Amino acid sequence: MSLMNRKIRRQPEPRHFGFLVVPGFPLVPYSSAIETLRMANRLQHENLYTWETVTISGEPVSASSGLEVMPKCSAITTTSFSTLFVCGGTKIRDAWSSELGRWLKALANRGIPLGAMSTGSYLLAKAGLLDGYRCAIHWDRLATTREEFPKASFSNSIYEIDRGRYTCAGGITAIDMMLHLISQDHGKQLVEAISDQLVLDRMRCNLDQQRIPLHHEIGTSQPKLTEAATLMAANLEEPLTIEELSNYVGVSRRQLERLFRCYLDRTPTQYYIGLRLKAARRLLMQTEKSITEISIFCGFSSVGHFSKCYRDEFGLPPRADRKRLLGLSEVGVVSE
Repeated sequence: MSLMNRKIRRQPEPRHFGFLVVPGFPLVPYSSAIETLRMANRLQHENLYTWETVTISGEPVSASSGLEVMPKCSAITTTSFSTLFVCGGTKIRDAWSSELGRWLKALANRGIPLGAMSTGSYLLAKAGLLDGYRCAIHWDRLATTREEFPKASFSNSIYEIDRGRYTCAGGITAIDMMLHLISQDHGKQLVEAISDQLVLDRMRCNLDQQRIPLHHEIGTSQPKLTEAATLMAANLEEPLTIEELSNYVGVSRRQLERLFRCYLDRTPTQYYIGLRLKAARRLLMQTEKSITEISIFCGFSSVGHFSKCYRDEFGLPPRADRKRLLGLSEVGVVSE
């Protein structure tokens, strides 16, 4: 057979990531994402992924730690990547410009997937590129960003994958998000090998929630509400009655209910049950405790009552949800 007729197997082009870093960006998510990609290449013995760092001006940028990062080029002058991540920091508003917004929109119009780490989601939202998308941002900016960009659907999740938008809350959640993307590209086996090399005890999926301090949900102007919610969190196994909570914090039951409805959009009872169910879900994922043990630990009078409340909250009974969650965490993904 001639060479002209012989089929030659060609390696696919590596997926090329761009990382746009702005002044004061945190190193942890940036380096975590790149190390996860590097590990994929090393374990697979080929260049599955390539990457480059860019800045808005093309000049070096200092991370929040003071370490200076040298970019390959100016962001405005390049569109060579197949996916772009915006790595944001504490002064993310200062990074915005109309020129940057136009550039991000041009990438989106070309069909290039866009992502963000930590507060980088702010820049995508400011450009209107998260309207109608589920997205994540660091809990420290969650409330204010939700208020400023109501057309975007900011969740409490550690990361969100919604069509061509990949956003994570920052920190080591960048590893979880990159594992998700790698699993989509190259499957479960490679992701498990990367996790072993990175010494991950488990791979989280986007059902995992950020641990958000209560004052970031309701502000600091409602000390009685904060006190009541804190008491609830400290008394899961033997729940306090609403009357007991009212007495402890020094307000009437009616006033306490008004505070919960006004600032948390639910009754005290609903909020309390939600706390206990979230704790139960963590135990389902992170321990081998039985359903009965978990129901007792989280203050439910019977397994039947626990299962009903759990199904109402999460859509599946505890046993089925444990099987689903553990299956998802094996590959770090959920269906979109």
